[in-house]
Amino acid sequence: MDNQNKETFATRFGFIAAAMGQAVGTGNVWRFPRVATANGGGPFMVVYMIALAVWAIPLLMAEVVLGRKARKGTCGAFRDTIGEKYTWMGGWVVVVCFALGAYYSVTMGWCLKYFIYGLQGALRPGADTVALWENFIASPVQGLIFNAISVLIAGIIVYKGVEGGIEKASKFMIPTLFVLLAVGMVRAVTMPGATTGLHYLFNPDFSQLGNSKVWLEAFTQIAWSTGAGWGFMTTYAVYTKKKEDVACNCYIAGLADTSAALIASMAVIPCIFAMAPTQYEEILASGNTGLTFIWLAKLFPEMPGGGIIATLFFLAMTFAALTSLYAMYEVSIRNFMDAGWPRKKATVFVAVASFIVGIPSAVNIEFFNNQDQVWGVGLLVSGLMFALAMKKYGLEKARLEDINPVSDVKVGRWWNVCVSAFPALFAIICGWWIWQQFTWYPDTWWNPLETYSPGTMFMQW
Repeated sequence: MDNQNKETFATRFGFIAAAMGQAVGTGNVWRFPRVATANGGGPFMVVYMIALAVWAIPLLMAEVVLGRKARKGTCGAFRDTIGEKYTWMGGWVVVVCFALGAYYSVTMGWCLKYFIYGLQGALRPGADTVALWENFIASPVQGLIFNAISVLIAGIIVYKGVEGGIEKASKFMIPTLFVLLAVGMVRAVTMPGATTGLHYLFNPDFSQLGNSKVWLEAFTQIAWSTGAGWGFMTTYAVYTKKKEDVACNCYIAGLADTSAALIASMAVIPCIFAMAPTQYEEILASGNTGLTFIWLAKLFPEMPGGGIIATLFFLAMTFAALTSLYAMYEVSIRNFMDAGWPRKKATVFVAVASFIVGIPSAVNIEFFNNQDQVWGVGLLVSGLMFALAMKKYGLEKARLEDINPVSDVKVGRWWNVCVSAFPALFAIICGWWIWQQFTWYPDTWWNPLETYSPGTMFMQW
């Protein structure tokens, strides 16, 4: 075995931090609070926890089993575990992760730019945040520069390898991220009027549990939030020790992702209600970028000490984006390494290719939105691949031979049931999404040039 295949996480915390990092991304901060409040608050939280238990955590375990068994990236894991003719399924996961990374670095660039705005004092009370955002987005040069910086930072981390790069970065950034989010949460919930926001967020109207939309939104959010089915855990599992706990590590990763989302929500929603109680519906309807780069950039500086809070918030967003971005790169890099490429060569190739493919997203917000739509749904397909692979491998075999022998907390037959149910859940969620597209775009849903249409999705796949 050559040196590149001897890379391992030096500590269990290093692996857990990396696993948490791939899951905790910008979606925890800018999407979860909006979706939760729009779907009943408390009832959504209940369904979200159910989705975490029956969808995300079982799929994370399935990923780890494949990675540990084959000790290879996604292509090799599918090939060696269930047969050579299924290698393409691992290839699909690589393509989706690469495409995600190509535009996700743009998101990190935005967060980095706003962190710099904070350091420069541009995020001050009364600042025209609409103009600030529109001027930045309208500048292709700035978009490319900050995208390049993001690619470079993530590339340097994975270039240094698992222990010296990914583990070291994750062990610093993940605790720091949680501290930064916690600071924002404490400041937000202690403001006058914040309790109204907390009540809105954790609305106890559990009659909403009978609303199918709440269930569909919660399962959709968990699918895109935890990183389950993305190939991250399969890739990171390659670098774990033989007796590394499978079940507990996956529980921790899933619960940490949910904790980050809840902490971020308690920083965002109370702030909105305290600072703009009559505009909360407009703010929450403004979309991911509108909520983050216009409204929060406007509201945070209005509170006492808000300039510092705003700066720390965008630093936290940058860290959240970065820990997910270098995980996306590592999925591709690991597969090149399995093909015999040295890590450094693979890293340079993936980073440069990702930057080139990401250029349209960096200079055109509509193209960015299109990529987010196309490959976000592609992630659900990746999850389906892992579930089908695990069923073919043998659910009982995986549970009794690969998970329980190395896990302090033994996994019961419920895991078999959850993974078996994944294809049906996938069909329901994707079917619901496609039906929404028919409803929203009755005349253009088939158009491959429409930003959000199923037509553009199938064309790019």
